[in-house]
Formats: sequence, C-alpha cells, structure tokens
Amino acid sequence: MLNRSKRRRFIRNAAAGSAALAWLGGRKAPFAYSAEADKPAVLGGTPVHKGGWTSWPQWRESWEPRILEILRSRRWYRLSAPHVEDFEKGYAQLLGAKSCLATASGTTALIVSLHVMDVDAGDEVIVSPYTFIATYNAILSARALPVFADTDPATLTMDPASIESRITDRTRAIMPVHIFGMPCDMDPINAIARRRKLAVIEDACQAWLAEYKGRKCGTIGDLGCFSFQESKHIPSGEGGAITSMSAELIDKCNSFHNCGRACGTNQGHGSFTRGNNYRMTQVQAMILAQQFDKLVKETALRQTNADYLSANLGKIPGITPVRLPENARAAWHLYPFLYDAAQFNGLTRHQFARAVSAEGVPCGGVYGEQYYDGLLDEAIASRGYKRLWSAERLKAYRDSFQELKGNKRVCETTIAVFQNLLLGDRGDMDHILAAIGKVHAHSAELAKAMA
Repeated sequence: MLNRSKRRRFIRNAAAGSAALAWLGGRKAPFAYSAEADKPAVLGGTPVHKGGWTSWPQWRESWEPRILEILRSRRWYRLSAPHVEDFEKGYAQLLGAKSCLATASGTTALIVSLHVMDVDAGDEVIVSPYTFIATYNAILSARALPVFADTDPATLTMDPASIESRITDRTRAIMPVHIFGMPCDMDPINAIARRRKLAVIEDACQAWLAEYKGRKCGTIGDLGCFSFQESKHIPSGEGGAITSMSAELIDKCNSFHNCGRACGTNQGHGSFTRGNNYRMTQVQAMILAQQFDKLVKETALRQTNADYLSANLGKIPGITPVRLPENARAAWHLYPFLYDAAQFNGLTRHQFARAVSAEGVPCGGVYGEQYYDGLLDEAIASRGYKRLWSAERLKAYRDSFQELKGNKRVCETTIAVFQNLLLGDRGDMDHILAAIGKVHAHSAELAKAMA
C-alpha cells in the first residue's frame, strides 16, 4: 500500500504522464515517469530521449576502394572517365526517368533547366515562396522574376488554386517545389501549364524517391532538379541532377552545362552553343552511385516512421500533421507539422521548440517570409530589373507579397525535425511523441517560466 504522501505524488505524476501519453493509444510508456522525469527538461528535469540520433552524413568503409581507384587514376574530370555517365544511367533507372544529367549542384540544375526551357531576361516564373533561397536565386540568375503562388497551409506546397491569378503575358514557366520531399499536387499544376503553354520545372532538390500517383518526383514535369549537398539523403558534399522523360531536353541540358558542347540531338551551330561549366566530377559520381541501395532502404524506413508519427501526432491538441496529395509518398527530408500556440497555453513556437529540443528531440521552425529579407528588394532595385520592367510592375510585384496569407501562416506555425530522426526505431518515434506530449501537458507551467 502506498502511504498518503507517496500516493499523492504518484497521482500527480501519473496525471501529468497520462496527459502526455493518452494519444499513444495505450502503447507502453516510452519512459518511466517519476518526479524528476516528469519535470520538463528545459526546467531541469530528465529528458525523454537520452540517446543520440543517427549522425549525418554517413560514410561506409566499403565505398573507399572505388574512390581511391579514381583518385589514383588521375582521371577526375567528367569527360575523362565513365563514372558520371554510369551514375546518370543508374539514377534515371531508379526514378523511372528516360534520361538524367549530373550537375555541380542542385542550384546549377535549376539554372540549367531554366535556360533550356527558354526562361530569359524579362520573363516571369511562377514559384512557391516556401523553399530554400536557392530556388529564388536560380530564377534571378536568369534575370527573370520569381512570382509567388501562395502556399497551402495544409500541405506546405504550392496551392494550385493561386496560380492562374499570377500568370501574365511574360510568364514562361511554373516551378513547383516538393519541399521537404513532399510532392506537390501535380495534376492541376500540369493542367494549367498545358492550357497556358508553360514549362514545368520541378524543384525536387529535397524529393529523392518521393512519389505522386505512381510516378517519382522529377519525372512529372518537363524537367526535374535534385540536390546531393551534404545534408541530403544521397549526399556527395555538393552535386545535383536533372531528370526528364525527354532525352532531347536532357541533351540540351548537357550542352549548356558542358560549356555549350554539342550533345546528341542538340548540335547547335558548329561545335558549340551557349553554355557554362556546371559539371559533376568522377569522385562525386562514384560516392553517389554507391548509395543507391542505401537510399532505397532508408527512404522506406523514413516513410514507415513518418506514417507512425502522422497517425499519432494529431491526437495531441495543437499539433496538426501535414497532408499529402492523394496517392502520394513523401521522402521526408524534414518531417514538419503545424503548431497552434493557443492549444499550448500561449507557449510560443520558439519556446515550444526549445522545450522539445531539451527533451532530446531537436526541432525548430524552418523558412520565414524570405521575400521580405531584402534579396528581392535588391534585385528589383537593380539597373537591370528597372530596364526590364516598369516601375509600376515592380511596385505591384512588391505589394503582392502581402497577398501570400497562406505562406505567412505556414512560416509562423511550422515546426520540423530533421530526417535523421526518422532513421530511428519505433521506440525513438515514441520518444518524439512523448516529448511533444510532455511539453503539452506542462505548457502552462512552461509558458510562465519561459516568458
């Protein structure tokens, strides 16, 4: 029998614990509740998750012999050995694309694609505002204007319903961004593009093996662009790729990325057309080619764990999982959810992230309203942009940022954890759920203490 004081303490701790665990559907508690364990870690209690997480990027000793072989061969440049082409063939096969071109980075993949789809100075590109800044910069590099469709708060991706109102007589392309590896709703986007005779360039830089209605992202528009930067699921430090169901388009991309050299069906005038040097090296290609099986296996694990989190996070008041399009599978470069501070007794998003991170589950906000950060103001104030657009158009463009209500909400309410947390086991996923539930159970206390 418990004595009276111990019984009171047990009931108090059990009450807080059950509030944090009720949404686990009766699963075994992922950590033992005690007076110290129940106290929020940010206030000096014991963290829910005491272990670490999978380090990133990863390395395998088994990859080293092939890398050393290339280094010792002294044939590192794209045209001096077959490894880049071998990677391109393997990556195209992995995605079900007809052709693939390796590039120096995801950004250069976007730049090449915009050029090949005839986006030029003075043109406009409809794009998602909720993305890494490289998407904006690639369009600016073409001396084109990134015109923002709004973000759907339920999906964090481009809202197809907001596209038509942004199209002008200068619009040349639509660039949907499969942010965090979550597929955009491509059918309505492609329908608009066909009707308006616009190119579709998929920014799939975070969407390796993500699927939309049975097709891999990067094979649904005219061209798809990928990144293999160090944080990515298949990394090589830097690197990128362009995929397509059109071999002719990839030939044009190949020419432009290789100083304009003629390639396949793209012979141009004489030996060269316009171009730059955006080539991948042999070492990068070999690092990537040895990760195909690893990518497939880890993508399946991330998807399984994300499905489990999505099935349970919505049971916590104030937490809303992101919705995917019908028949879509995300790659989950980040795993995001929407946070409602009102359901956490006014605990701000920053305070929530601090409290959950202290429980051993690192998380935080991601992108802000980047169109207010000065980059676009600098561009439209430049001599070049003033030559290309009227003062009235540039002012209307700047004023249009205020219309992005959905994106504003997403920027203010999104929290995400990095992909390496999704490489844990089921117990680790329970820790993520328990950490968030624990913060919710103590949110009033935390809001007061962290004010």
